[in-house]
Amino acid sequence: MLKLWGRLTSNRTQKVLWTLAEIGLDFELIPASAQMGPGGHVAKGNTPFGVVDTPEYRAMNPNGRIPTIDDDGYVLWESNAICRYLVMRYAPEQLYGNDVRTFASATRWQDFENNELLPPQHDLVMELVRLPPQQRSPEKLAAARTAFNKRLQIVEEQLGRTRYMVGERFTFGDIPIGIRVHRWVLLEQHRPALPNIERWYAEIVQRPAFQRYTADPANHVEG
Repeated sequence: MLKLWGRLTSNRTQKVLWTLAEIGLDFELIPASAQMGPGGHVAKGNTPFGVVDTPEYRAMNPNGRIPTIDDDGYVLWESNAICRYLVMRYAPEQLYGNDVRTFASATRWQDFENNELLPPQHDLVMELVRLPPQQRSPEKLAAARTAFNKRLQIVEEQLGRTRYMVGERFTFGDIPIGIRVHRWVLLEQHRPALPNIERWYAEIVQRPAFQRYTADPANHVEG
């Protein structure tokens, strides 16, 4: 059985979890993190799950980060690489139509999420949820909110042209963007009107694989 080291509150781990749920692949989740534990973020004095600093884990993933998988002896780290591996091995037709251009387009949105949406949203989560109130910065919060909303306009424009992030069918390229938008919806009560994203979001949240690991607000707004 495939093993996955990570945590439910990690968006990087959630990308892998959602992908696994779409595929329907059995796996074992092993809680691991340097920043979060059963009680929440270490910034609030909580004890992390750990594991990532052990010699055994570092032998698999020298970065000491999550997620990491072991699929019958094949070890892989970096969330987007893991997702690409999983869909190529287990669900090429289901999650990208077994088409190289669709695959490439989906990976583009993975990279966009990682490079453009993740950094400002990480700051949003820290300023709104995870840092103790006395450590929060209104200036950092405003800057993160502005940066995230600006980048989200690119998603809005894309979804004005296509039903999903890559054409007219759901692909693994919808997964990382879907996680970021879901967390944004949960965190921000006052959001700019983005009708294309709203239409798309209303559709993807109905997917059973989304409901299984991503939907729960506790995996996004507690820490």
